[in-house]
Amino acid sequence: MPELAPDTIAVAMSGGVDSSAVAALLKAEGRSIVGLTLQLWDQRRLAGHEGMPEQVQGRCCSMDDVYDARRVAEQLGIPYYVVNQQRRFEQDVVKPFVNEYLNGRTPVPCTLCNNHLKFDQLLVTARQIGADRVATGHYARVEYSQERGRWLLMRPADTAKDQSYFLFGLTQDQLAHTLFPLGNMVKPQVRALAAEQGLRVAAKPDSQEICFIPGGDYKAFLHAYLEEQGKAMPESSGELVTAAGEVVGSHEGIQHFTVGQKKGVQQRLHAHHATPFYVLGIEPAQNRVIVGEEQELHQRHALVDTLNWIALDDLRGPMRVLAKIRHRHEPAPATIRPHGDSMAEVEFDEPQRAITPGQAAIFFQQDLVVGGGWIR
Repeated sequence: MPELAPDTIAVAMSGGVDSSAVAALLKAEGRSIVGLTLQLWDQRRLAGHEGMPEQVQGRCCSMDDVYDARRVAEQLGIPYYVVNQQRRFEQDVVKPFVNEYLNGRTPVPCTLCNNHLKFDQLLVTARQIGADRVATGHYARVEYSQERGRWLLMRPADTAKDQSYFLFGLTQDQLAHTLFPLGNMVKPQVRALAAEQGLRVAAKPDSQEICFIPGGDYKAFLHAYLEEQGKAMPESSGELVTAAGEVVGSHEGIQHFTVGQKKGVQQRLHAHHATPFYVLGIEPAQNRVIVGEEQELHQRHALVDTLNWIALDDLRGPMRVLAKIRHRHEPAPATIRPHGDSMAEVEFDEPQRAITPGQAAIFFQQDLVVGGGWIR
């Protein structure tokens, strides 16, 4: 391994245009950089299982991506290393993903990956090879506040690409040693930069899929993964019940449902209902799925646990925020309050659609990420 210069930055290279542009940008600025790719999942592992494609041509975290990242590193003339983290990824991301669905919750694996693996392991590996900071292609900003005495996470200039929702779990140490060079850029600028540098990934499409689920069919993945593990899908068939307790249908398993879902509900009802029914909630202990009309999906309250505060040490009283309850949700005005020893209560000014257990809730004040946690 070549000796690295002082103040070397480890660039997390995924093989996509964003992280490649970060490497090119820092290299053009004269920074000493090294490329790192975390190998997280073998895309061929479940190929051929029922419901899974025989051949996977995934973009995110695939061998093609490792190849693209290596080519960019060679083009830029920087050291490059692949770090195998498949075992930890399975333990910290894949297994919790499976267990959450089997328990009637809807997980956010990209946030789990950032919180429990990517930034933690990137910093560990960077320090092992002599780098003192990491840089990624996430669209977010980080800065230090003398007034607060804290590192702050901010929303990016390109609000359409805002990835702060997936980063709420970063610690003060991680923020202090992380750079987001694209935070003040918009996507067309990033692609233009990559093209100017002649990077082969300049026009590469963005991946929209969960990296370990090709095609996005999580139900097929659950079956294939459990089969590979020598386990059967747990028996979780049960009743479809209204909020008033009326049994109106039956289902084959709670893992087939998520809050807000409409597809697949109507045909499981015992009798025809002119008004479409949606999933309002899931009660895993009884294997019951609560269903009702669309307006019943709108609620004002949520409880959030496993909290991480970025802009403050702790929540000690009511605070006005904009709360975001899923990646595509427009942050809505709300008041958050401490609840018990380790939770927060969120009270929205107006009812919000499909507040879903297992999803993350993130709190903003303008562009500042106050903190966040997991909806109970």
